[in-house]
Amino acid sequence: MLNISDKIVKFKELEEFDSCKKIQTLNWPRKLSWWIIGFVILFIVIMFLPWTQTIRAKGKITTLRPEYRPQSIYPVIPGAIESWYVREGDTVRAGDTLLKLTEIKTEYFDPNLIDRTKEQVLAKEFSVKSYEQKAEALDVQISALSEAQKLKLEQTDNKIKQAKLKIQSDSIDMQATRIANDIAKFQFLRADTMYRAGVISLTKWEEKRNKMQETIAKLNATENKFLISKNELLNALIELNSIRQDYTDKISKAKSDRFSAISSIYDAEGSVSKLKNEQTNYESRNQFYYITAPQDGIVSKIYKKGLGEIVKDGEEIMSIMPSNALLAVEMYIRPMDYPLLRVGQPVIFTFDGWPAFVFSGWPDGSVGTFSGHIYALDNVTDENNLFRVFIEPDTNYIHKEWPKGLRVGSGADGRIILNDVPLWYEVWRQLNGFPPDFYDESKAHGPKMKAAIKSLAK
Repeated sequence: MLNISDKIVKFKELEEFDSCKKIQTLNWPRKLSWWIIGFVILFIVIMFLPWTQTIRAKGKITTLRPEYRPQSIYPVIPGAIESWYVREGDTVRAGDTLLKLTEIKTEYFDPNLIDRTKEQVLAKEFSVKSYEQKAEALDVQISALSEAQKLKLEQTDNKIKQAKLKIQSDSIDMQATRIANDIAKFQFLRADTMYRAGVISLTKWEEKRNKMQETIAKLNATENKFLISKNELLNALIELNSIRQDYTDKISKAKSDRFSAISSIYDAEGSVSKLKNEQTNYESRNQFYYITAPQDGIVSKIYKKGLGEIVKDGEEIMSIMPSNALLAVEMYIRPMDYPLLRVGQPVIFTFDGWPAFVFSGWPDGSVGTFSGHIYALDNVTDENNLFRVFIEPDTNYIHKEWPKGLRVGSGADGRIILNDVPLWYEVWRQLNGFPPDFYDESKAHGPKMKAAIKSLAK
């Protein structure tokens, strides 16, 4: 036996040492209970803290105005690339020359094409003047023929009147001669009776017979004269018709020539207009050999390369990204969240490439976020059964402007701000899968928007 037990130091004897005096026995069960009670109270307090409901959606940078979106450059005319004046990444101003084309169609190879077209226009204009002068001369001729016809018709009318009066006079003479003839015949018959009775002499009888013969001859002469007068009247009527027909033919022919001249005038004027149109087209075509920038921007992509390569009219050559564009965010919302949205509703963003620390329920405490508001809502879904929403910068909510380095097409993560609710309510809603509360404009973080809901065509 080593007799060690006598050397063991009792616990109460260790308290005499300084090191043992500093060692205390902890009451762990009691301390733990206090910690649990504290955490429970803290959890209850946190559950009653305000929580901002949000709708999260992915989107990308775009522009509200179509002229600020990436623009493709197309040639108006076909041609071969002669020279380039820009390359990808160059900054251009509106009107800067991008490239030059050369002609590939044979009908435009003539370097004096415009001058020759001007000469054709001048020749056609002289032709128009000649036809106008011809039409004026025919107008004068028609007027002269009309006057001549009028005079001829008046002259013939006078002849007809004279013929009628002569017929009337000859008819009276013929009647008078016929009466005289009848008297002479009666006297001759009576004288013949008296001669046979021996009352008168042969001389008297011969006188009566001669007188009767004279009246018969005179009657024949007057009848012949009457017939001649009637024939003259018929000739005058025929002459009248002949004059009318002759001058009608002449006037009709002159009018026909005049209408032909007028038709030639219109045809020549049409040719002049067509040639002028071609001349203008040729002059405009010369301007299309140089393709210029439609607005300020950056050359983002060139699709045609090399020299001498043939491009068609309407074929995409390059694309330009406009500078100083009014940017916006295009997001897509589920149909379940669409009824909660209103124009003017505030939205916070985080953009790709810009670090941020986001508190979803406390947007005011987020760091590195950017703000905006809803500008417009689509009324129909897209092919993915989502509604499109446009967000524009809102100076009423942002603490800083959107980054200058944003480019169209880059990504954005947005949170549309809704109501403020207790945290326990939000947890309960999330656990049960309920949608957020219907948005109340009176609780919005910004001024009320009086504008009507805008919708953008799909």
